[in-house]
Amino acid sequence: MRITCPFCGPRDEAEFTFRGDATLTRPAPDAGVEAFAAYVYDRANPKGWHVEWFQHGLGCRQWLKVERHTVTHEVRGVTAAAAAPAGLGG
Repeated sequence: MRITCPFCGPRDEAEFTFRGDATLTRPAPDAGVEAFAAYVYDRANPKGWHVEWFQHGLGCRQWLKVERHTVTHEVRGVTAAAAAPAGLGG
């Protein structure tokens, strides 16, 4: 799989670290234990196009949102993230 980093150009997937689903929204601090458990553990495991977090760890180290097909691994779009995803560090 090739990912086109907006900063470095096309690169092999080995340069990137997959960090998870970029469509999840962290619950509010007062949401309760059940909401946080669902946020951490419940996953839909979609088949088809999906937006995911990747970090270009062996390149510019930038956080990226990658739109990838989960069956064919075709990459349809890559955008720079405004900031690191919540809870994943920078």
